[in-house]
Amino acid sequence: MALGGGTWQFQNKILPGTYINFVSKYRAEAAIADRGYATMALPFDWGPEDTVFPVTNEEFQENSMKYFGYDYAADELKGLRDLFINAKMVYFYRLANSPVKAANTLATAKYGGVRGNAFSVEVASNVDEPTKFDVITYVLLDGVQTAVDKQKALSTWADVKDNDYVVWKDRSDTALKASAAAPLTGGSNGAAVTSKQYQDYLDAISPYYFNVMGYPGTDKDIMGLLKNFVKRMRDDEGSKFQLVIYGDDTADYEGIISILNKAKDSGMSPASLVYWLTGAEASCAINASLTNADYDGEFTVDTAYSQLDLKRAIQTGRLAFHGVQETLSGELVGKVKVLTDINTYTSYTKQKNKDFALNQVMRVLDQLATDLANLFNKTYLGKEQNDDEGRKALWADAVFLHKEYQRIRAIQNFKSEDIPVPTQGTEKTAVLYNETVQPTCCMEKLYCAVVVA
Repeated sequence: MALGGGTWQFQNKILPGTYINFVSKYRAEAAIADRGYATMALPFDWGPEDTVFPVTNEEFQENSMKYFGYDYAADELKGLRDLFINAKMVYFYRLANSPVKAANTLATAKYGGVRGNAFSVEVASNVDEPTKFDVITYVLLDGVQTAVDKQKALSTWADVKDNDYVVWKDRSDTALKASAAAPLTGGSNGAAVTSKQYQDYLDAISPYYFNVMGYPGTDKDIMGLLKNFVKRMRDDEGSKFQLVIYGDDTADYEGIISILNKAKDSGMSPASLVYWLTGAEASCAINASLTNADYDGEFTVDTAYSQLDLKRAIQTGRLAFHGVQETLSGELVGKVKVLTDINTYTSYTKQKNKDFALNQVMRVLDQLATDLANLFNKTYLGKEQNDDEGRKALWADAVFLHKEYQRIRAIQNFKSEDIPVPTQGTEKTAVLYNETVQPTCCMEKLYCAVVVA
């Protein structure tokens, strides 16, 4: 008979043998959450409805037709190109109110919307096997029918697969026969988008992790809905993200960034600069600032503001772009840059000073809140005892996390004493945690005193 063995918790084994517990030597650890995640709800002409769908930067460049119904270079995707200059991933939500799918006798568009009318389908004899057929889906690009899906050498409709653009009507063993390219028709975007669709979006996006939400519109009611949402999520739910909007001077809140400048492009929303800033703020590292960053997007920025106007913008919490003239080879070359990376918070108090108006400070604080929550929820919640040993372990991980922040120069002057060892709260399951932190900011002003001898 074998001797006893295995692991042990109490010294109460009956059989002789060796009982060994393998445990990790305690090693402080903490992860810093990634940035670059944004979200937008937009009234697309194509795409999934009533759902959040993520698109990475790479997917947008390679598969924009699949997600949005237009090729990457299309004018309709100008704003998204600005967004993805910096954003790594965007959680999109299509705002649609009962869109209608385009169709013909052979197929129905995969999604409702006017873009479905740009597709057509054809059944053509296969060149190599004349008794079989190719089933081709086309889209109209710059006036030219361009194939986006081709299924070759098929015999029956049962052999034909649905693709990213159309759903075939015939699923039977009916033999294929040649049919000239026929357009899908009748597609529409449906009724006008209302606040109901935006509310559905907010309900759907609530569980997701993202850094910045953008609204490239001018409707004050929708803006108010989004402003209230970000305040509730930040203050009541602990979801730390910022909202980028245009033309609002009433928010006075660190979680809301309002752009002063309008886009001057004909036929485009004056709020179109929201696209670029949403991606740029989402991807800006916690040890960096957008102050003096070049605007490298496609829109024409209205920079016709005096220095007095720009001073007032800062005082009222508006993020401004300004034109900068640089001398290059004897010529004046103008660039558009971010004046200073601020949010709308202006009602400073002793408890909450003007540091909270700096987006770099807010990135550090928001990231710290997210990382501490992740650390506690992953490692300690329901897993570690609320005693001196457990709380000291939590303290060690928190100190390690802050040292990582200091290593990348996101905070400064940190000492382990800045975080007292947590204590038990008023309930046995509660932990009381306090700390002092000093975010680091990028240089913005140089005051120089020159002594001339």
